[in-house]
Amino acid sequence: MPELLLVEDDAVLAEVLSRALCDLGHSVTVAGRGEQALESLYDRGNSVDLVLLDVMLPGIDGFEVCRRIRARGTVPVILLTARGDPIDVVAGLEGGADDYVVKPIQPRVLDARVKTVLRRSTATPGTSPPPLTIGDLEVDREAWLVTNRGTEVHLTPTERRLLFEFVDHLGQALSRRTLLQRVWDYGYSGDARLVDATVARLRAKIEPDPANPALLRTVRGLGYRMVKP
Repeated sequence: MPELLLVEDDAVLAEVLSRALCDLGHSVTVAGRGEQALESLYDRGNSVDLVLLDVMLPGIDGFEVCRRIRARGTVPVILLTARGDPIDVVAGLEGGADDYVVKPIQPRVLDARVKTVLRRSTATPGTSPPPLTIGDLEVDREAWLVTNRGTEVHLTPTERRLLFEFVDHLGQALSRRTLLQRVWDYGYSGDARLVDATVARLRAKIEPDPANPALLRTVRGLGYRMVKP
């Protein structure tokens, strides 16, 4: 049973979502503030498979909570935002969120998003190709390991799946729509900002100069391509 941490300061909404998600097969712990969520995750050492994180929280807001979670690990995070404001969405995704859901939230829609993110985070590759070296980067699919100049690169499950998709199609231009389908399991209705924000985070971890990427190139009007330098 997936263990979820729901961070929501609206007690009524938290109760409704918690009960609905429990009925749908999840175990839910509720935190009303960002500080409480971080304490639950790290000071108490609770085992959590995914965090549902409201953006507008008293004290530490959801963006900062997300950044702190991402700085300490790879547990998946889904943002809950009251509006699909592009600034809010991009800020959250750049802070390390894996996805976002706009309020008001239908529990079954949220359940579907949770299951999709969890499926991405626990999926393992099938037949693994031999390790591949791309510049200073070495990608070992069988060991589920990525190193840069011999140092392990700590990637979130989504970042890792995205990198593996590029590695599997080295030299090919992949559209944002294709990446949404293959990495996020979303169809046409997926948000291309998910791709752009995750590519930016991935570049920050694998590129010598993320502002002038040598490995992960932008294909204008389409998407991205990974190349050997």
